[in-house]
Amino acid sequence: MPFSLLPSGIASRTTVCSRLRSASVLLAVGCALHGNLQAQSLLELVQATTGYDAPWQAALAEYEASQRRSDQARAALLPSVGVGAELSRSHTRLHPLDARHSASTHSTALTASQALYRPGERIQWSQSKLAAEQSQTRLDTAAQDLILRVAQAYFDVLAAQDALAVVQAQKAAITEQLAFAQRNFEVGNATITDTREAQAQFDLATAQEISALNTLQVRQLTLEQVTGVTAARPAPLVADASLPRMDEHDVIAWVSRAQEQQPQIRQALLAVDIARLETQRAETGHLPTVDLSARLSHSENPNGTITAPTPGTRTQQGSVGVQLNLPLFAGFAVQNRVRETLALEKQASAQLQQARRQTVQNTQTAFFNLQSGLSQITALQAAEASSLSALEANQLGYQVGVRINIDVLNAQSQLYQTRRDLAQARYQVLLGHLQLEHAAGTLDMDSVRRINALLQPAAAHP
Repeated sequence: MPFSLLPSGIASRTTVCSRLRSASVLLAVGCALHGNLQAQSLLELVQATTGYDAPWQAALAEYEASQRRSDQARAALLPSVGVGAELSRSHTRLHPLDARHSASTHSTALTASQALYRPGERIQWSQSKLAAEQSQTRLDTAAQDLILRVAQAYFDVLAAQDALAVVQAQKAAITEQLAFAQRNFEVGNATITDTREAQAQFDLATAQEISALNTLQVRQLTLEQVTGVTAARPAPLVADASLPRMDEHDVIAWVSRAQEQQPQIRQALLAVDIARLETQRAETGHLPTVDLSARLSHSENPNGTITAPTPGTRTQQGSVGVQLNLPLFAGFAVQNRVRETLALEKQASAQLQQARRQTVQNTQTAFFNLQSGLSQITALQAAEASSLSALEANQLGYQVGVRINIDVLNAQSQLYQTRRDLAQARYQVLLGHLQLEHAAGTLDMDSVRRINALLQPAAAHP
């Protein structure tokens, strides 16, 4: 009665396995429903996300608004023209003569003015142009952030798919080993220990498969949330794709590139310039302003006035002049405003230094992470070959009796763990290239196209 000696928990595990099969069926049904949909490349999803991504849309709206603010600031230096009209009627009674008179007045006026000397407004216009450039750098940052978010979610899904496939392959191998151990036990060539060890590994693989399924579903939802594309299906890597190498192996060169092109540094530099101009604008509070003004007016009194009850009068008047305003004392407001702007200059300079330091750190971190990832792939490829050889040797040793069942199971576990790590490292290297360019401020659609070339075309992965 060999089967009576099997662990009693094996029967209860049938429920777990049944639930897992149900989850697998649901996943298969989902894949079948989307089977007619072509897989999307990274480039396609990035392009689709531009119309959906809220941070990108907000940055774009801010950029458009900044252009309009610059035009508004310039308007203060352009001519201003206005027209006015007035219609009035008056009733007058003069005592004690009891004289009465009613009169109406019609008048129109055309006024125009032109700023001749307004240093504050001219500086403000310069500030608005720099602010528009600032919004452009924020738009660049938002575009690069969008690419990185989509790429992160994209490769997370691919990594989860590979992890699930590896776990399922490992589970299939353990199932074969479990069946082999059971047959050996039935014929008396092995102990119940081999069967229990294989069953334990099978149960662990079942738990890992459930976790991998959940991870895949969650990451799929994340990709859909990031891109706004329902049932997004990332195209996998081309088989045996040659991963791109680093085009520059000197971290100093990358840091130098980042100092020149990182949008956050450019934004901080512009903030310093704007702060300096603000100090200059505050100092203009002591300066005069000069405006050219002109006025042309026309008025009519059809009934004259109480003192001159004529049939009517018409008056036309024109004037041109220069208006000078010279501030003398404003309660020390100007002096205090200058002190405030000088402090804000120091703040902007400190923020610039922080942006430079943060950029250096981010670039160096991304550089060394990518460098390490490339080295890890080489090491993991060697480890995969070694693990496969070790598994084959243990399987042969088990068959001839010089290895026990747990040796084979451990060798299987090591092989599949190495394959999971290798798949993860591949995606991390691809993402690492984009992260390094993002840190340096050079991430763009050309960067996406280079990575996209390593993916299977849609026709190859329906």
